[in-house]
Amino acid sequence: MMTTGFAPIPNGQAIALSAVPRLSFDGFAAQALDIIDGGGKVVQFFAYPQNDTTRLMAVLRTTQLLAATCDAPASYPSLTAQAAVFHLFEREIAEQYGIRPEGHPWLKMVRYHANARGVPDVFGNDYTEDIPGRYDYYRVAGEEIHEVAVGPVHAGVIEPGHFRFNCIGERVLNLEIQLGYQHRGIEDLLLTAAPQRLPVIAESIAGDTAIGHSLCHAQAMEALAGLNVDAGATAIRAMALELERIANHVGDLGALSGDVAFLPPANYCGRMRGDFLNMTLLLCGNRFGKGLVRPGGVRFALDDEIRQDLAGRIAELAPQVEHVLALLLNTPGVRARFEGCGRVSRGDADQLGLVGPAGRACGLPYDARRVFPTEIYGQLEIPENAESTGDVWARAKVRRDEVMQSIDIIHSLLDDRPETTCVEQPPLRLAPDALAVTVNEAWRGEVSHCVLTDANGGILRYKIKDPSFHNWNGLSMSLRDTGISDFPLNNKSYNLSYCGFDL
Repeated sequence: MMTTGFAPIPNGQAIALSAVPRLSFDGFAAQALDIIDGGGKVVQFFAYPQNDTTRLMAVLRTTQLLAATCDAPASYPSLTAQAAVFHLFEREIAEQYGIRPEGHPWLKMVRYHANARGVPDVFGNDYTEDIPGRYDYYRVAGEEIHEVAVGPVHAGVIEPGHFRFNCIGERVLNLEIQLGYQHRGIEDLLLTAAPQRLPVIAESIAGDTAIGHSLCHAQAMEALAGLNVDAGATAIRAMALELERIANHVGDLGALSGDVAFLPPANYCGRMRGDFLNMTLLLCGNRFGKGLVRPGGVRFALDDEIRQDLAGRIAELAPQVEHVLALLLNTPGVRARFEGCGRVSRGDADQLGLVGPAGRACGLPYDARRVFPTEIYGQLEIPENAESTGDVWARAKVRRDEVMQSIDIIHSLLDDRPETTCVEQPPLRLAPDALAVTVNEAWRGEVSHCVLTDANGGILRYKIKDPSFHNWNGLSMSLRDTGISDFPLNNKSYNLSYCGFDL
């Protein structure tokens, strides 16, 4: 595997932009594809302005992070045609900067907005009309073929997303998922907002991943501003990240139980999810962890009274969680519905670049806490948790295992009595012409923020990657050759983020 053109970069540390190799496009493309062919994956791939030019940057991962840049051509031979992991990244670049990947197998809009450079749109959309979504959906032909359209407006409190099923009878031949209905402009907002607003914006990227995203943001700002974080703050941050993981996994396992009409675990899990959210409330005054993580540390310390309260609560909850999840996963009727439902092969998961529990359920053991540890994770043992069947059963089992392991992690962190000095929003002087890439394992999987600064230390480009960006195509693959009535079960086994995608 040839990697000489791509340079290793550290996770969560700032480096000079000039230290990132600038290659010819042909060399950039050839070496990126070679790294992917050797088992690498895409962490970030995006365009950014540099003086009077536009450049492409790729951050890839093997056992280390690798980065390189090149000048962006007006069009280029699509990398997706040779490696599917580039699929959505290339579509996003085409939308944001009007750079066409020639030969892309499924080129369409991602979020339906005009590109940042004002050049002709590569998709042929007319933005004079406020009608997003002018797109010919994938179609299957045949006398017995029919389509089922769901959304983008859904019953209940939920963000918009459109699901279009091509079916023959009850069997799904293809599910096309169309997102991009919320034009929030998060990445552009992070370029122009007042410094004290940046952490508030970051923790609002996806409300159920407030800790995951705010941690990535804080680490990037700390790296670029040269801020140190004390050991107590790293422990509290890790504790909050694990509480976020537990609350979401427990809630989703309860929802899966409800989807197969097994109500006792559904009701218990709903109550226990609230208990874990209330532990985060006790930690920082917000059930979702907003306001806790800031560049330089945390805004709330863990005094002995709160520590003992948290320890008592989690000790009481641990056996309840274990027994309820055992009831769920050991019930024959539940296993009969979960096993074999929505299967994704390891090969397909690898080509799609699935991350988090969705990837580990297919036999891909990658966990950023283990491979690229930040905070206190380098001192912890994070097991692989890989399953082999790639179905709803495997996704549920991975989540159950992670819940119990996260409870053990929190126990150990509380026993160490973490102490910290609280911080508010410090004044930040970011290093000029620099780059910081942060990678963490949020509850859905790998989340990454990439921040580039200009010659004055201002933010030149802020790139966000939520794990759902990788995993929505996994949900689509799960519905192939599956009964349409299994969609709710599969959908909840992933529980992906609309707003994490609609940046």
